[in-house]
Amino acid sequence: MNTDPNGLLFSSWLKTQGYSDQLQKQYRASGWFTSLSQGVMYRTGSKLSAYSALANCNLQTGARYCIAAHSALEYTGFNHYVPMGKPTLTVALHPTRKRPMWMKDEMFDVTFRPFHTEAFPNTEVIAKEQAHGILYVSSPEQAFLECLLLAPKYYDYMDLYYIMEQLTTLRSDVVQRLLESSKNFSIKRMFLYMAEKAGHYWFEELDLEKINLGTSKIQLVADGAYSSKYMITIPKALNSYEG
Repeated sequence: MNTDPNGLLFSSWLKTQGYSDQLQKQYRASGWFTSLSQGVMYRTGSKLSAYSALANCNLQTGARYCIAAHSALEYTGFNHYVPMGKPTLTVALHPTRKRPMWMKDEMFDVTFRPFHTEAFPNTEVIAKEQAHGILYVSSPEQAFLECLLLAPKYYDYMDLYYIMEQLTTLRSDVVQRLLESSKNFSIKRMFLYMAEKAGHYWFEELDLEKINLGTSKIQLVADGAYSSKYMITIPKALNSYEG
């Protein structure tokens, strides 16, 4: 069987490859396969890789789980955080899909942080063909917006601004499409505030008149500073920061 030695095997897919339920049961009984969750197995003794598991799952089940937010930025070469302890892998799930049980397992080299969002009707995702699957990764433009979506619960706004300062090569046409299609006013306003503050050349290429930012004030943090241009309350440290 030519499959990923560090990945997962899904029972439904194995059946399409000629491995009946009875044969799979025999493989488990003989110790060749170990069950991870219902309908999900791995080669006994494998050191499970999160990337392999996602790629295998996407190929074998059509799930399209996507590496997202800071994890996607890290994957594409933008890395500000130095994780302490076991790293976290943020994964975007389709709104109709529940978090799979296998993502809760401690055997992986990361802790999975799945989330659901409908903030991006027109997603900008990169497909990476693997030997035994497909990895989907949010583009850097979408990944940063996903970080803002998960802030301040999982990411600090100040830390995200330090990342924004590095994003000198974002594509203005991709940013434009994402901002025009998204209906989340909070992340669009904070994104534009940070991009303008960082002084990136691609910000000047955006057509702000085509981006709907809403009309009401939004308080993103308590006891912050108010940006009248973007009608958001932001952290005082970010407002006063001069890099």
